[in-house]
Amino acid sequence: MAELTPTQRTWKNFKRNKFAVVGLLSIIVCVIVAIAGYLIMPDSTPLANNQTIQLSIKKPGSKFMMLHLKKAEHIDPVGFFTKMLFGQPAFYRDIPITNYKVTGSAIQVNEYIGDEDKPEKKTYQLPPAVIAQGPRAYITHKTFLLGTDVYGRDMLSRLILGARISLSVGLMAVIISLLIGITVGAIAGYFGGWIDAALSWLMNILWALPALLLVIAISFALGKGLWQIFIAVGLSKWVEVARLVRGQVISIKQTEYIEAARSLGYNNARIIRRHILPNIAGPILVMASSNFASAILLEAGLSFLGFGAQPPMPTWGSMIKEHYGYIIMDSAYLSIIPGVAIMLIVYAFNLVTVGLRDAFDIKSQSTRI
Repeated sequence: MAELTPTQRTWKNFKRNKFAVVGLLSIIVCVIVAIAGYLIMPDSTPLANNQTIQLSIKKPGSKFMMLHLKKAEHIDPVGFFTKMLFGQPAFYRDIPITNYKVTGSAIQVNEYIGDEDKPEKKTYQLPPAVIAQGPRAYITHKTFLLGTDVYGRDMLSRLILGARISLSVGLMAVIISLLIGITVGAIAGYFGGWIDAALSWLMNILWALPALLLVIAISFALGKGLWQIFIAVGLSKWVEVARLVRGQVISIKQTEYIEAARSLGYNNARIIRRHILPNIAGPILVMASSNFASAILLEAGLSFLGFGAQPPMPTWGSMIKEHYGYIIMDSAYLSIIPGVAIMLIVYAFNLVTVGLRDAFDIKSQSTRI
């Protein structure tokens, strides 16, 4: 029987942890849904910001009859990838109604205003060609699977788009933290001396600051916005990576194969890049997975405090902020749904982190060397 490669052995060990596999599959599903985005959202308008104030705070599963009226302004259709990334502006205006009656080229409707208000009678003119197509051309039925928010926007659509924001922040934060952390940690651990002392002093200072306060301070300096959050969260997570890499490099740089590489005349950059970093990839991947979950939590906290992506861009943290006052009312689901989404995705990453730790057989890796 052929001997397994290190990668195959690691994957085999990872698959033994069923919970980690479930966590990985959950993350994959979430990523696919986030990438598809506008293609699968009930509200495919940009930022899922189609507001119908009459339908404010409707329960999950609510169904409404809608009058489908073409907008007066011309709207160009967008391509497949443009729609997937940015959405398609609505061609029609939807008006909630309770019943309707067609008379000639006009349609008389009882427009829905609210559960406690009497419907308002209105008349709209429709083109004869639309009337000839029958009710399907101007009457639709909408079901809000997760209900609507305080502005009458579809909660499911905003939840899906919020997943894209959270995963994007996590991914960019991990990339930034790995680039800075691996570079600083490898330099400090490999060269030692005053270089190590200076970089360790900087890491210790930043390590002592609470992550949320550090991100808020960086956000103040950079300003509010999505890209600013990418940078702020990434700059707050690199210290953990740097401390881990430094400790690993210190423990491995005196091994025989590193001494052999030096004796062959390889330069320091090559030794670090080709001989040290590949051998500490396991702990780095475990830290990256853990930082991914932490970045999602940090972004949610920032959005809740108003420092994250700005409205109307939906994020899970901002969705909680907009509706946390309804927790004590009969509409607690408005805050519970995005809160559960945050909990589940963070839990999935934690399961993957544990699975990676076991797969790489990392028993006790300390980042505080």
